[in-house]
Amino acid sequence: MRMRGGNAVNSHMLSIFRQSVIRSLFLQERSQAFVLTQVNLRVLRNITAMSNDEDHASKKAKTDAAKKIGTHNGTFHCDEVLACFMLKQLSQYKDAEIIRTRDQKVLDTCDIVVDVGAVYDPSNHRYDHHQRSFTDSMNSLTKEKKWTTKLSSAGLVYLHFGHDIIAEILDTSRDAHITKIIYDKTYENFIEEIDAIDNGISQSDEKPRYNISTNLSSRVKNLNSWWNDKDVDVEARFQKAMSMVGSELLDKVNFYHKCWWPARSLVEEAIKKRHEVDKSGEIIVLEQGGCPWKDHLFDLEVEMNVETPIKYVLYTDQNDNWRVQCVPIRSDSFENRLSLHEEWRGIRDDKLSELSGIDGCIFVHASGFIGGNKTREGALQMARKTLENARPDKT
Repeated sequence: MRMRGGNAVNSHMLSIFRQSVIRSLFLQERSQAFVLTQVNLRVLRNITAMSNDEDHASKKAKTDAAKKIGTHNGTFHCDEVLACFMLKQLSQYKDAEIIRTRDQKVLDTCDIVVDVGAVYDPSNHRYDHHQRSFTDSMNSLTKEKKWTTKLSSAGLVYLHFGHDIIAEILDTSRDAHITKIIYDKTYENFIEEIDAIDNGISQSDEKPRYNISTNLSSRVKNLNSWWNDKDVDVEARFQKAMSMVGSELLDKVNFYHKCWWPARSLVEEAIKKRHEVDKSGEIIVLEQGGCPWKDHLFDLEVEMNVETPIKYVLYTDQNDNWRVQCVPIRSDSFENRLSLHEEWRGIRDDKLSELSGIDGCIFVHASGFIGGNKTREGALQMARKTLENARPDKT
């Protein structure tokens, strides 16, 4: 009985042991399977994520590559050439394809259309100015701007995208003060001219004394094929025109940023010190010659409430001699507030010194807008004597 009972106990113990081993192996396998499953899930997730990233990148690349700028074919003009160049300075259009056509069905597939289509609708990025209903200017669309010249496609693109374009070129923000300053300056001295010429607006109501045929619009026009040209690659000509206008735009913007704007502080300081130069306050001395001063002087006279207009600006030239230059009535005028003494004009060197009674004279231009002297004091005397001769109470 004990033997049979012992065998029964042993058999029972063996059964328990077998079940324990089986359960352990099962749990181990299940654990390994779980681990493997978790690994596989992680790998699967990574693969899926990579796939999604690739799909997203692919879709983005396709979307970017699919961007299209539409404009008309045939003879090209400065305004749409410049409009296309400006758009391609922006990240959303830098890789865009330029489609030149008048087929409306094709234009309808474009992301943005300039100078064709007879529609001005910024909400759908349609920027044409040829339709009879269009008469807008910077002033009519942006009340704080003063310019009333009718906009071309270049002006329309500049109006809607110009701050971003300037910011992209200068690597600034669109709301930065310098961006706003150069935005205005670039429109006034670059874009507006193109708007006016494309819309057939003359500079003056009077007959011009001479013809200007070398402006940017004329040079773009000259890149079109002649009537008797054969086998001309018009698209290559368009690209050449775009490169030319783009280069000039970039030069203009960089000039205002790196040369014109830094001169403002020099002019401002000279105006503040004008009574130290001469009691009249009508003569200023620039501490550094060659800087662009005219625009700043006119603006600062207003901002600083200068009551008596400044007549002369003194500065050094490249030979370390001194110049005395008359202030014009406007920055773009050849007429001066007060030209140098009439008797000195066209006279040079010793003859001029003898005639004027001022040592060191070099010249006075025949028109009287500028003169030169070897010393600062000599140039100052040239300005002072002209002022004295012009005074009504001179006896």
